[in-house]
Amino acid sequence: MNLSKSTYCQGIQCEKLLWLNKFKPEFKEDIDNDSVLVNGTRVGELAKSLFGDYIDIEFNEDLSQMIKDTKKVIEENKNVIITEASFNYQNNFCSVDILIKKDNNYEIYEVKSSTEIKDIYLDDVSYQYYVLSNLGYNITKTSIIHINSNYVRYGKLDLNQLFTIKDTTNISISKQPEIKKNIDIINKYMLHTEEQPKDIGNHCYKPYPCPFFKYCKKHLPSKNVFDIRRMKTQTKLNLYQNNIYSYEDLLKADINDKYKQQIEFELYDKEPIIKKDAIKSFLDNLTYPLYFLDFETYQESIPPYDGITPYMQIPFQYSLHYIETKKSKLKHLEFLAEPNIDPRRKLAEQLVKDIPKDTCVLAYNMMFEKMVIRNLAKIYPDLSDHLMNIHNNIKDLMVIFQKRDYYTKEMHGSYSIKYVLPALFPDDPELNYHNLDLIHNGSEASNSYANLSELPLEEQQKVKSSLLKYCELDTYAMVKIWQFLNEIVEQ
Repeated sequence: MNLSKSTYCQGIQCEKLLWLNKFKPEFKEDIDNDSVLVNGTRVGELAKSLFGDYIDIEFNEDLSQMIKDTKKVIEENKNVIITEASFNYQNNFCSVDILIKKDNNYEIYEVKSSTEIKDIYLDDVSYQYYVLSNLGYNITKTSIIHINSNYVRYGKLDLNQLFTIKDTTNISISKQPEIKKNIDIINKYMLHTEEQPKDIGNHCYKPYPCPFFKYCKKHLPSKNVFDIRRMKTQTKLNLYQNNIYSYEDLLKADINDKYKQQIEFELYDKEPIIKKDAIKSFLDNLTYPLYFLDFETYQESIPPYDGITPYMQIPFQYSLHYIETKKSKLKHLEFLAEPNIDPRRKLAEQLVKDIPKDTCVLAYNMMFEKMVIRNLAKIYPDLSDHLMNIHNNIKDLMVIFQKRDYYTKEMHGSYSIKYVLPALFPDDPELNYHNLDLIHNGSEASNSYANLSELPLEEQQKVKSSLLKYCELDTYAMVKIWQFLNEIVEQ
C-alpha cells in the first residue's frame, strides 16, 4: 500500500475507511469540508514565509519528480528552508509543509489551520519524522504550527502573532514504534480482496466524520438509534454496543422522554402536538410593526480586516421582511456587501436605517442574530445605542418548536427551520431550498461569498443573485411559519 501522511491518518482512524475508498468508492458520501480545505490551503501558503525566504518544491503528479527536486535542493544548500519537501521510504510518502535544514540537521514543521492541536496532528507529524529519520536524515525537531485564536488584527498582518508554534519532538520520537506497527497493520489489512467485518464505533466520528458511515450501518433497521436527533454521539454508540438500536428497543430503554417522543411519533404515526395556549401566549407578545431578520456570515482563518480574530463570524448580508400592521402588505428589504471590503460598517449603517428603534424583531435561533449585533455594537460606538435597541427587542420564533408546543413526526426530533419548514409546508415548491440555484444552505452561502472576488464578473452576478434569493427565503420562511401559527390560534 502506498501511504501518504493523509492516508496514514485515515488508516489509523479506521483501516476499513481506506479499504472502502479503494474498493467501494461508489458508497462514499459527500461530506461538506470545502471551507476547511480552502482555509487550510490559505493558511499553509501564508505560513511558508514564517521563517524567511524559502524554496518551494512545485507540485507534480509524478511524485518521484518532487522527491528528485527536493534532493537537489538539499544537496545544493547547506542551510535552507524548503516548503513541500518530498520524501519516500518503503512506499510511505510525505511532503513536509516546512523543512528547515541547518548544516546536517533538520526541523519539520506541520501547518494546521485549526486553533488547537488535535491528537491526529501529532500522528501526522510523527509519521513525517518516521519517513525522514528512516531515510537517514537527522531530525532534531518537529513542531506543529497552528492558528492563535486570541490574535486580533490591527494594521498589517503579524505572522508571529497569528501563528502559534508547538514543539512536538518528544512526542514524535515516542510514537515511532507505534507508527511502524500502524503501517504494518494498514498494509496487511489492504491485502484483503474481500470486505472484512468492522463494527461501528468512535472511529466512525473521530477525528473526522467517516464518509462511509451510511454504508457501514446498512445492517441496521431503516429507523435506528443513529436517527435520534440531539442525542450525544457517545450515548448512541453505548446503546448500539448494548444491542439497543431499533426504535422498538429504544422505547424500552432508559433514555430521555424527548427521544422517546420522536420515536413514538414516527413509529406510530401520532397526531401533531398543538399547544394553542402556549402558541397564543407567544404570538400575543409580538407587536407591530413586526420585522423578520436573518444574517449570513462567513469566517476566515486569517483575519482579513482590523478588529477581527481568526474564525470570527463576519456578517456580509441580511434579509428583512416586515409587516406594519396585521393586515398590511408584506414588504422586504435586503443588504449584500461587495466582496473584498470590510462589510460590517455599511451593513450596520443600513441595519439601523431599516429597523426603527423599539421595534419587535423575530429571528429563528435568535442567539446568532444577537451575537452578530453585539459584535457590531462593540466596534461602532456611534451606532451602538440603536444596534443594542434592536438586539434587546429580538424574540425567537424557534422557541415554539424547541419547546415542542408544536410538533409533528415530520420534524424528526429537530427544531431546525430546515426541518420545521418542510414539515409545515411539504408540497410548497416556493419554500423548498432544494429548488434554489447555486446556494441551498448557510455553508454554501458563506463559502460562495468568501470566494466571490475570485470569480469573473458575470459569475459574481449569478452568485450575488443566488445569495439574495437564499437569504430572502430564510426570512420569508419565518413569515410563513408565523402566519401558520396565527392560523392555528384563530381556528
